[in-house]
Amino acid sequence: MDKHKIKVQDFLARVALFNSMGAEELSRIALGTTEVRVERGGQIFQRGDACVGFHQVIYGQVKLSFTSVSGVEKVIELIGPGQSFGEALMFMGSPYIVSAQATEDTLLLHVSKPVIYREIHHDAEFACKMLAGLSQRMHSLMCDMESYALRTGTQRVVAYLLKELPETDATHITLPVTKAVLASRLNLTPEHFSRILAELSAQQLISFKGRKINILNTEALRNHAGY
Repeated sequence: MDKHKIKVQDFLARVALFNSMGAEELSRIALGTTEVRVERGGQIFQRGDACVGFHQVIYGQVKLSFTSVSGVEKVIELIGPGQSFGEALMFMGSPYIVSAQATEDTLLLHVSKPVIYREIHHDAEFACKMLAGLSQRMHSLMCDMESYALRTGTQRVVAYLLKELPETDATHITLPVTKAVLASRLNLTPEHFSRILAELSAQQLISFKGRKINILNTEALRNHAGY
């Protein structure tokens, strides 16, 4: 077996969807898997392109978005290591409804549709894992909709900051994307997002410079968001 396939198998073995598979099963998946390396800012696919498999992020980050007729970009999701995207459209046989762009140097695996279908027919546990992943994605999108409808802009920003803290007692955050991209992800205009950060800073809840944010009072920030 060539080194390329061994390397792909090693990557596959780290993915939750495939981590219970044996060497023989991973070999079958590897035959239909392609490494995709994208530099920061590189396009992975455009809205309307055919979806013939799904992507799994090994490292880096991918922005899923679409652009309105007026040219305004709306960021739907930011996909990081261990996360996947494209499964639902793959099963539906539909083209991509969003565009995907790497926000940093990224390595993905693209697993082809025929391989996935073959494993689903072969292994009921694998099919259940696929369903679980799709259900988790749907739940996340429903939570986003609830947040947009029921939370203020400030509450959405605070919730994001608290979620991004790397540890319970951590106080420093480095935003993974530009403020404009993050604002779109939180369904805010860049101006509104900047104004919220300034207000939180004026209340001595945070301090910030560029993408670096320091949480000055975590408990007060939670209370401020109504947690």
